[in-house]
Amino acid sequence: MTTVICDQKASEVSATFDPRGSLWLDAADCERATGFTLKPEGLCRDHICVPLRPGHGAELARTGAAPSIDVAGLWRRLGHPIAHDTAGEIWVLGTAAEQRASALQSLEAPDFTLPDLDGRPHSLHALRGKKVWLSTWASW
Repeated sequence: MTTVICDQKASEVSATFDPRGSLWLDAADCERATGFTLKPEGLCRDHICVPLRPGHGAELARTGAAPSIDVAGLWRRLGHPIAHDTAGEIWVLGTAAEQRASALQSLEAPDFTLPDLDGRPHSLHALRGKKVWLSTWASW
């Protein structure tokens, strides 16, 4: 199994890793991991549709009964960063710099849920419209 991390969510998928940097997933695993759905016009998510043509960075291959999608090629074609370990077991599909910059300019923090000292979960979205102080710490 391969772990794909995309949009702050980790998905365990069955994948084929190509040492040249391709990550091949079937359509169902692609949708589960990335939110892109295979349609006749290509891979689509929200208002984005990417045609799948050989040699154009996002490809569709017929392997057996189900089509396989080069998800790494799709991500590169969209201008998003990708990182993976040398064994191809863990892939991180990042967000493009312009999208990250846009989120920072809005000054709106992404939603998250964390437990308090008693273990009760608290979500940032429950505090929308109120002033919130976020303090973080990291050991590095």
